[in-house]
Amino acid sequence: MPTYSYEAISSTGERIGGREAAVSERELAQLLKARGLVLVQASKETEKKQGPAFSDFFEGFFGVSLAEKLMFTRNLKVMVGAGIALPKALEILTLQAKNKQLRKALEDMRQKIFQGHTFSQTMEAHPKVFSELFSNMVKVGEESGTLDNVLAQLALQMGKQYELKSRIQGALMYPAVILLAMLGIGVLMIVVVVPKLALTFHELNIPLPITTRFVIGFSEFLTQRWYLAIAFLLGAIIGLWRFSKTPKGKAFKDILLFRFPVISGIVLKINAATTVRTLSSLIASGGSIVRSLEITSRVLGSSKFREALAKSALEVAKGVKLSEALRAYTNLYPLLVVHMIEVGEETGKSAEVLSQLADFYEEEVGNATRNVASIIEPMLMLLIGGVVGFFAVSMIQPMYSILQTIK
Repeated sequence: MPTYSYEAISSTGERIGGREAAVSERELAQLLKARGLVLVQASKETEKKQGPAFSDFFEGFFGVSLAEKLMFTRNLKVMVGAGIALPKALEILTLQAKNKQLRKALEDMRQKIFQGHTFSQTMEAHPKVFSELFSNMVKVGEESGTLDNVLAQLALQMGKQYELKSRIQGALMYPAVILLAMLGIGVLMIVVVVPKLALTFHELNIPLPITTRFVIGFSEFLTQRWYLAIAFLLGAIIGLWRFSKTPKGKAFKDILLFRFPVISGIVLKINAATTVRTLSSLIASGGSIVRSLEITSRVLGSSKFREALAKSALEVAKGVKLSEALRAYTNLYPLLVVHMIEVGEETGKSAEVLSQLADFYEEEVGNATRNVASIIEPMLMLLIGGVVGFFAVSMIQPMYSILQTIK
């Protein structure tokens, strides 16, 4: 059984750290809850000592995509609504699934249902495919007998999430293409053009300025020791990926994101949108406010937002309204969020109000991302111009010296 290092919040709001053995992070959260603690973040110590497996590195890139999960959820909703038994529905969806990891998970879930496990329990055995949010909403649907409605809510929530992700990717696509083109042309010039010019300069035996020597030296390194460059690049990528999975890495990422002038506003809006969308889905499916806050706090990517919701869950458990609990975190959640939640509490339509608020913030994220992309494009052009100018001056200077000598 793995051991986890964790940070939790007590009922008094005190941060508590410790170590605990648990089968999974989900079980750890349940153990701590029984002691009156709310889990904020946890890391598996075996992973910290040994590092993530190499296969896990690729799994991070080639796991089950959001689009595949969305398609699965929509199809399952239709089948459950049509009265098809879960084992038969999972059998059909297993045959339809193109992702190997998803197929294995669905087949295992089908077998466990025959063994007497509930649908939500089978999902909990595959946390890399189905999130805690997914399995908990399914559990609520099983207990209330409204599984088809819960699946419809999940499909809506995932559809909105996919739409938001697509907006962000679409806005950043053009700058990314420009950057890749710049890198490709740069490498081509360094590897093909510079060596020929360097040979000419060597044959003419002319003195070279320091900028030219730097460009030629860099070219020689890439052409003669290309394997070291590739090894360094791969090592840097894997090292950064492993560091990003540690508590220190996550904290460092939060510091960068929240202090970067242009990005910080988008990060705040993304986390606000994720918070209200997830809360809306959980409340609409029949979950309690406290439980919904606890689950949502573990869905968010930022430790600051996770801690804020975890503390808010403790306050709500004491009888404080959610709108009042969130007033202490207006640096994270704008007053609009607090006021809209207050409206939902007064009208008894929290799920509907939160859903509308999520639509608003998702639209805001899309607009903000497009604005950032419009800023990045001219900045990239200036960067490209600077690099091209440096390269041109470095290689033209010796040629100019040759012409001066001829005169």
